[in-house]
Amino acid sequence: MSSNLLRKFKENNLSSRSLRKDKQAFIEIHSLYVDDIYRFIYFKVGHREEAQDIASDVFLKAWDYIILNKVDKSKNLKALFYKIARNTIVDYYRSKKTTSSLESLENTDLKDIKQDPQTLTEIKHDYERILKLLNNLKEEYKEVIILKHINELSWDEVSQALSKSKGSLRVLLHRATKALEEEDRKDREDKE
Repeated sequence: MSSNLLRKFKENNLSSRSLRKDKQAFIEIHSLYVDDIYRFIYFKVGHREEAQDIASDVFLKAWDYIILNKVDKSKNLKALFYKIARNTIVDYYRSKKTTSSLESLENTDLKDIKQDPQTLTEIKHDYERILKLLNNLKEEYKEVIILKHINELSWDEVSQALSKSKGSLRVLLHRATKALEEEDRKDREDKE
């Protein structure tokens, strides 16, 4: 059995058990998804501490929904996490009434990446550049790129997370990719 298939089986099993209020399974699925959810939030809010707080809220809200039987057992739990994250980010901005700003990557934790210092520097540079380019895009473009390409969600998961049809999401991703390419072109021309 391939590792990808094995991982999917494990995720589905943990998701199913979590939806049946199995606390241990929920803890395990939290461990599987917390980094992806945090990254999604961080790209949207740009502040490490706020992203950590929002990510914690997302999982607490998800567990509350499960306990209160507010989750359809046929739904994808991973997509639910992203949907809650998206709504929690909206609430965060409503309460702050500020616009997103890009925080320096000096505080970004890349210690899990086992590379030499030169590679880490290159990764940080690329990461900072991606953040800058994404920050120039419309929110809906930013979301679909992060979910599909950075967090590698399936079309079904993206569709559930954003409450849009797969067809409209494919069109949105195409437009977002074109907009990102245009931002990249402008950025490169500015540097020349």
